[in-house]
Amino acid sequence: MKKRIISICLLLCLLAGTYLGAATAGKKDIPLFSGNKTLILWYTDGALTNYLESAAFDYQEETGEKVVPVLVSGLEYLEQIHKASMEGEGPDLYVMSNDTLEKAYLAGLLAEIQDEAQLVNERNYPAPALWAVSYHDKLMGYPFYYETSILLYNRTYIENLARDTIIAEANAAEGQAAMEAIEAAGSEEAAAEDVVAEAEEIQMTEEQIEQTMNRLVPQTIEEILSFAEDYDAPEQVEAVFKWDVSDIFYNYFVVGNYITVGGNTGDNPENIHIYNEDAMKCMAIYQKLNQFFSIEPDEVSYDSILKEFIEGKTVFTVATTDAIGKIEAAKAAGEFAYEYGVAMQPDVSDELKSKSLSVTNAVVINGYGEEKERAEAFAGYVVSKRADRLYDRTGKIPAKKGIAYANEKIAATMEEYENSIPIPKMMETSNFWVQLEIAFANIWTGADVNETLRTLSEQIMTQVSGKEYQEEVLPDPVFEEENQEAEE
Repeated sequence: MKKRIISICLLLCLLAGTYLGAATAGKKDIPLFSGNKTLILWYTDGALTNYLESAAFDYQEETGEKVVPVLVSGLEYLEQIHKASMEGEGPDLYVMSNDTLEKAYLAGLLAEIQDEAQLVNERNYPAPALWAVSYHDKLMGYPFYYETSILLYNRTYIENLARDTIIAEANAAEGQAAMEAIEAAGSEEAAAEDVVAEAEEIQMTEEQIEQTMNRLVPQTIEEILSFAEDYDAPEQVEAVFKWDVSDIFYNYFVVGNYITVGGNTGDNPENIHIYNEDAMKCMAIYQKLNQFFSIEPDEVSYDSILKEFIEGKTVFTVATTDAIGKIEAAKAAGEFAYEYGVAMQPDVSDELKSKSLSVTNAVVINGYGEEKERAEAFAGYVVSKRADRLYDRTGKIPAKKGIAYANEKIAATMEEYENSIPIPKMMETSNFWVQLEIAFANIWTGADVNETLRTLSEQIMTQVSGKEYQEEVLPDPVFEEENQEAEE
């Protein structure tokens, strides 16, 4: 017994000596024994592993708090969390996407955050991030990173077109000046004294080229159609505009500004509006795109579309934020021989505006956890204090504002995110996206726009209300040009 006591005393002295030695070496004071339970963080995306493990290590160095990130399967994620929590082995906090927030809350797996550090506000996050983590006017998580759709364009092609445009406009201006001089002088011979006959090479500045490029990148779908009609494409270009018409995430911007499912926060069953005149107008224009860009839904995928863009076969495409990293990787491997640009999704027309869909992943607190305050402290640390490292470590773009990026194209996606609508979180409308995707597919191949949207609205409203719902039939939308033709 005496030997055991002596051994324990020696061990304690050794640990104390190690602690004092670290302090005298200039290291931050760390409690020898924190007395706190180790915090467990669950997540499903392996791309986050390096970032979360590094954050946990640094957090322990700074605070003495130990956090263990655990990568788990994304299949039946909330069910796993619930089961583990009932057995006393659930995570204290976890990463989840905002569309499953209501399900988690109703299962008791979410605790309202207290946000004592005042991190989750308009100063630090754009409105869609705050909407995404809100549920019935309560903040239920810390916005982590987002995904939305953007317009990608081949900058090399647009720059070449800009140079040609500047030359053409200069020649046209010179020709106009010559004609005016001839008219004023009365003859070509007299005008020659006022107009320089010798042709000079047209000089253009980088600023002039950039301004012309900005003018050439289409701001509306109608401008894309005009671009496609007039563009003298290089030989390798197979399509001016091509995107995955089979996936709602890349189509939603067309109608997103005029369809509401649950309001901005996506949790209000009283605020559902699908069938209306503006939505029908947007879908009618979408349907006309098939006449210009013959894309077979069954023959395309997001990966194949992005591959064609990288190969220089398309000028414009709709992509998600992950495309930037994939293009940069292809560029580093010598597989992308061009420059590219990121722009806002085009509006449908001058009158009809677009709005992209976004998904925000958040760090949330387990409602069954016993260390909610400590879990919140680490959640805030992960999404805020270390946000500037997130993209470089994971390829995920943080939802937090004000992050500086080496690649300005990454920052450009934030503008689209700020204009997006979060994917709704209501369980009653969980199948809405599948049904809307089917509606888009049917309209793309010629289905009646009015009937398709009306049927969709009646289906969703019946689900939400719990009783059969019928919409009042609206007249088919009439476009301004059709009114003009009728008047003529």
